Amino acid sequence: MEDEKKTDGGWELIDSYSRRQAIDDGLLVDVSEIAQEAGIRYPVAISRHVYESYVAVPAGVAGQDEAGRLWDAVWMLSCALRRKPRGQEFRLALFVNNDRQAARRVELKAVCGPGDDLSPCITVMQPWED
Repeated sequence: MEDEKKTDGGWELIDSYSRRQAIDDGLLVDVSEIAQEAGIRYPVAISRHVYESYVAVPAGVAGQDEAGRLWDAVWMLSCALRRKPRGQEFRLALFVNNDRQAARRVELKAVCGPGDDLSPCITVMQPWED
């Protein structure tokens, strides 16, 4: 019985948190549909922090909408992927206007790794997020 709890590496799995659970809990925002429109064939999610910081339109900012800002973020991801990044982690930049001043450049991290079913997926997050 004891051996049935062990994985191939001999470690006992105590807990796991799936990508689907993170999306259901709101920690990740699934943007796969719009990513497909931008030519990205893998599922894509962005962290809640990135969404709230750079996609959601802050109060008092006129002339912008969430759909447009989301498209900008996904399009920049698509452009970064076309540069054929090496490795699982790469950077992309956005210019974001969150106030009535000039837009500022922000750098984001994208990670391509296995999803819940072990097929490739992409997650976009702040450089300090895991």
